[in-house]
Amino acid sequence: MSFINEINNANALIIGASQGIGLGFVRNLLQNERIAKVYATYRQPESAVELITLQKQHSDKLVCLAMDITEESQIIESVQLLRADTNKLHLVVNCVGVLHEGEMQPEKSLRQINSEYLMRYFQVNSIGSVLLAKHLLPLFRHQESSVFASISAKVGSIGDNKLGGWYGYRASKAALNMFMRTVAIEYGRTCPKAVVVTLHPGTTDTRLSLPFQGNVPPEKLFSVERTVTQLLSVIEQLQPSDSGEFFSWDGSRLPW
Repeated sequence: MSFINEINNANALIIGASQGIGLGFVRNLLQNERIAKVYATYRQPESAVELITLQKQHSDKLVCLAMDITEESQIIESVQLLRADTNKLHLVVNCVGVLHEGEMQPEKSLRQINSEYLMRYFQVNSIGSVLLAKHLLPLFRHQESSVFASISAKVGSIGDNKLGGWYGYRASKAALNMFMRTVAIEYGRTCPKAVVVTLHPGTTDTRLSLPFQGNVPPEKLFSVERTVTQLLSVIEQLQPSDSGEFFSWDGSRLPW
């Protein structure tokens, strides 16, 4: 399919672009001549300094939008701004995710289960993505190849879970996978050229993975640039029949 190479003047939307993998996608796509416009969202301006600096340097190509995906009203507002600027998207990557936040840490046992933290995991990692799918649908109703990818995690695979722990993160990523599998079926009816997938990026050297990098062999800890290149390579190879699937960074399919 090689959709980026197939289309000139493609429009991309990167959600959660203030740091980490999201910011890496923005940097990469700004250098791609086939991408006409990059739209990028951030939650807080104070944590999006690099992104906003990039916007000043690439004001003709990069448009930044403030959006918290746990607030549907903010998604609606951002999509309205998007639709005022363009009527189609060709690549959407949702990079928003939470693993730890203040006192909220991955659970090692049932003793640490906290219902408020569980709700937070699901709000950020699962529900936000399906709300995006709800409101972005009109921008995929066109006859050009397009991809809607959400960053998931291998630990969200039920079949691959041999270690236990991390209840909230695992379950919320499993829910993300189910949401996007179901979105793929519905998109298939009205947006036949859209491929909807979830992607496992591997362990990437970001703030999200920082407290857990000690046990990761150096060759398995990827730079942001490498992760983005690998994921774009997977996206490039997608076929229409891949919609609704769950892929690892190396292009292999992961079990549900």
